[in-house]
Amino acid sequence: MISVSEAEERILSVICPMPLEQVVITDSFGRVAGEDIRSRRTQPPMPVSAMDGYAVRAEDISKIPVELQVVGYAPAGGSYETSLNAGEAVRIFTGAPVPLGANTIIIQENTKQIGEIVSINESAKIGSYIRPAGLDFSEDDILISAGTRMTARHVGLMAAMNVPWMMAHRRPRVAILATGDEIVMPGDPIGQNQIVSSNAIALSAFVKAMGGEPVLLGIAPDDRDALRQIASGIVGNDVLVTTGGASVGDHDLVQDVLSDRGMNIDFWRIAMRPGKPLMFGEIDRIPVLGLPGNPVSSLVCAMIFLRPALAKMQGLQKFQHDIHQMISASDLPENDQRQDYLRAMIENDGSKSETIRVFSEQDSSMMATLTNSDALIIRKPHAPALKAGESVDVLKMPNGIYSS
Repeated sequence: MISVSEAEERILSVICPMPLEQVVITDSFGRVAGEDIRSRRTQPPMPVSAMDGYAVRAEDISKIPVELQVVGYAPAGGSYETSLNAGEAVRIFTGAPVPLGANTIIIQENTKQIGEIVSINESAKIGSYIRPAGLDFSEDDILISAGTRMTARHVGLMAAMNVPWMMAHRRPRVAILATGDEIVMPGDPIGQNQIVSSNAIALSAFVKAMGGEPVLLGIAPDDRDALRQIASGIVGNDVLVTTGGASVGDHDLVQDVLSDRGMNIDFWRIAMRPGKPLMFGEIDRIPVLGLPGNPVSSLVCAMIFLRPALAKMQGLQKFQHDIHQMISASDLPENDQRQDYLRAMIENDGSKSETIRVFSEQDSSMMATLTNSDALIIRKPHAPALKAGESVDVLKMPNGIYSS
């Protein structure tokens, strides 16, 4: 068996970023920039008022109170085109260009206008409440770097930059194949010895959350011909993910069938719990990730191995698992040769410090426990026994499942 870190390294060594495609700004959320994005304008393009008030000359209000003649208005989206002279003021609104000759803004709370005369009760320094040209950014500035996942903030910035489209890595298409006579799709009739398949549905949601496009191939029975026919659906996809059928049982046929189709198997067992029967290889230069059939094992392996693979395919350059240290609220026994990922719940007694408590049952079929988990406690191979109150490595799961 190989280690978890070696398995991840070997998977990522054959994963390549997807080609670039043009994406309009309204579809850019969640995409990964394939090129640096430069601003097409300066923001603001000229000095503008930061507040509603009056544009004046600072030298006219050095002694207060003072009365000035209101000679015009500068609304947002408009401007006052004449240069300001001594003793004059322009009524101005937030975002409006500062008139020529004015060098400070008096906020309206410090004024009182009667007719065309405004009384000013407080002085202000030169530049007060004026946003200079380029305060936010300038034309040709690189504000979004290649490899950035576009959040709502990035999309808003891109709009402010006057950039209507971007080049992004294409979303990877992930074919998902569940196998086994014992499973049926949700809502289908369930035989006496059958169970409902949750793996493919969960993996489809996981792939969407990670920015990919899932392609459900259905359920292949434990039959070579049927499995071979359904597996042909990988054509046109970028990754094949199977769940179940990768172990060494008499009815675990995925390895044999895909090998007959020319798959080169890199490895098929790793020192991990849950997730020992993990398989990885390539068929027609398409990466194949064979996940275990147990639901928890399948999703935990997706978190550890599929997530970084999808990140690299989308052009994310510095993916790292979000691992923290926390204080364990549980005693933990000595570990064996496999790296453990224990489902656990974060606890807070009202103090500033949080602790994490492992669930007593860690069976790899228990989806309810995984769903109720906040995080996974990572136990290295041969880790010594640990007492409550000691620190542990923790991989957090926001909202019970990974978010992007």
